[in-house]
Amino acid sequence: MDLQLKGKSVVVLASSKGLGKAISMEFAKEGAHVLISSRNQEELENTKAEIQDVSGNQKVEYQVCDVTKKDDIEQLVQKAIEWNGKVDVLVNNAGGPPAGTFDQFSDEDWQRAFELNLLSFTRTIREVLPSMKEQQQGRIVNIASSSIKQTLDNLILSNTFRAGIVGLAKGLSQELASDNILINTVGPGRIATDRVAALDEKRAKKLGTSVEELKKKTEQSIPMGRYGEPEEFAKAIVFLASGANTYLTGQSLVVDGGLVKAL
Repeated sequence: MDLQLKGKSVVVLASSKGLGKAISMEFAKEGAHVLISSRNQEELENTKAEIQDVSGNQKVEYQVCDVTKKDDIEQLVQKAIEWNGKVDVLVNNAGGPPAGTFDQFSDEDWQRAFELNLLSFTRTIREVLPSMKEQQQGRIVNIASSSIKQTLDNLILSNTFRAGIVGLAKGLSQELASDNILINTVGPGRIATDRVAALDEKRAKKLGTSVEELKKKTEQSIPMGRYGEPEEFAKAIVFLASGANTYLTGQSLVVDGGLVKAL
């Protein structure tokens, strides 16, 4: 299948490691021009070199960007346009908010989570839309969580704002369809990333068990019997953001090995 991504201008947020890095790698393998971003310049430099080496694609660049800062987002998109003349694909991504229950969080905690996990997506979409509308085509994929289908224990902040992403994308899918701009939301299940490892460690400590025992029990609850690999998740994102996807928009999907049982 021709994904029609060669030479396309792709922006991936929070992409120096984890899912963002895996997604950027897959786009680079397809010949896209990929702009990666995160707050850490050293990590970005290392990730850029790794993606170029593994993919054989030298069209990888980076921009330091704190997604909670409006100016940083504006500069990120401007860099993509200066580099490639346009933005064809936006992959919205951000680190997850802290784990915890409702009574543990203050107004400040809620505000920070809002800025990180919902407002950042809104701002970045706003910045790329003029370029996409001018071209009369574009693809936007929002990375959320499996909580968009089934809430997760001890993650009240994530449950709240990931649901907001779904509402944002569903509404925009109707507004943007006439411009051939498709937007979808994808949630990872138990994917083997540093974020999931940290959550497992915290949960194991709370339950008084080992991380190994917790992971084994979790794997037993996944029909496929294992955690997913970042590359497996990334391939789904790349398809949704590609020219091969011509009619799928406004959807919220999970890549979870069958873990989520809710419809």
